[in-house]
Amino acid sequence: MSGKPRGERHIGLLNGFAAYGMWGLFPLFFPLLKPADPFEVLAHRMVWSLVVVVLALLVVRRWRWAAELLRQPRRLALIAVASAVIAVNWGVYIWAVNNDRVVEASLGYFINPLVTIAMGVLLLKERLRPVQWAAVGVGFAAVLVLTVGYGRPPWISLVLAFSFATYGLVKKKVNLGGLESLAAETSIQFLPALAYLLWLSADGGSTFTTEGPGHAVLLAMTGLITALPLVCFGAAAIRVPLSTLGLLQYLAPVFQFLLGILYFHEAMPAERWAGFALVWLALTLLTADAWRSARAARVTRSLRAEMVSPTAAAGPVGDADKVASGPDPVDARP
Repeated sequence: MSGKPRGERHIGLLNGFAAYGMWGLFPLFFPLLKPADPFEVLAHRMVWSLVVVVLALLVVRRWRWAAELLRQPRRLALIAVASAVIAVNWGVYIWAVNNDRVVEASLGYFINPLVTIAMGVLLLKERLRPVQWAAVGVGFAAVLVLTVGYGRPPWISLVLAFSFATYGLVKKKVNLGGLESLAAETSIQFLPALAYLLWLSADGGSTFTTEGPGHAVLLAMTGLITALPLVCFGAAAIRVPLSTLGLLQYLAPVFQFLLGILYFHEAMPAERWAGFALVWLALTLLTADAWRSARAARVTRSLRAEMVSPTAAAGPVGDADKVASGPDPVDARP
C-alpha cells in the first residue's frame, strides 16, 4: 500500500495542528500590541515578516526561484496583486480583533471555503455537484440571516472571506512555495510599510520607541508569528492528505469563535446563533461531499492500479520501472 509512513503522517498532523492552532490563537496576541493602532501593527508585520523569511531562506539556501521570478513579469504582477489583497486581509483582521469583533472575524474564515467555491464558479467556470450548490445556497442564507441580526451586512466577515479567497486564487496561479511566496509578497510590501513607519516616527505617532523595550519586541514578533505557522503548514501539506488538511483548516475559526465568546465575552444573540448554525450546516455538507469525493477518487485509483499492474509486469522491464517509479505530484514540485 502506497502512502507516507505512519511516523511521517504523525509529524504532518502535529504540524497541521500547530499551524492552525497558532492562527486560531492570534486574537490573544494582537491586543498585546496596544496602544499601537492597526495600521502601525500592519506595517510592522510587513517589515518584520520579510526579515524573518529572508533569514529562513538563508538557512535553507533556497534562492534560485527569485532569479527565475524576476524574469516573469506576469507572475510578478500576480504577486503584487496577492501582496495587496493579503495586506487588506491582515489589516481588517487586526482591526477586528482590537475592536472586539473576534466572532465576526472568525465567521470570515468559516465562510471562506464557500466563497472560494462561488469564485470558482463565477471566475473559472467550474461546475459544482448538487451538494456543493446546496452548501453555497445555505451559506448565502446564513449571510442574509446575519445581516438581519447585525442590522448591517457582516462586512468584516465578507472582506476577510473574499480577500483570502482572492489571495488563494492568485497564489494558485503563481505556484510558489509558502516561504518563497511570503518573501516575494513582503518584498513588495516592505518599502511602503517602512516609509509609513518612518513617517509615523517623525510625526510622533510611533509607539515602537516610546512604549518600552517589551512593546518593541512584541511588534518585532509579528514577523515570527506570521512566518512560523506558515512553516508548520508547509511541513503538514507534504505529509498529510489534502482531505485531512481541509478538516484541520476549521480549527482556526473554531478557536477564534470560542475565544470571542468565552474569553472576550462578545454578544451572541439568537439571530447570530442561527446564522452561524446555517454556516456550520453548509460546511458540514461541503466537508461530507469532499470526503466522499476523495474516497471515490482513491477507489478509482486503486482499481486502475490493479488493472495496470498485470500489464506492466508482462511488459518490458523499462516500462514496468516507469509505472512503479513515476514522479510523486507533490515531491516533483520545484
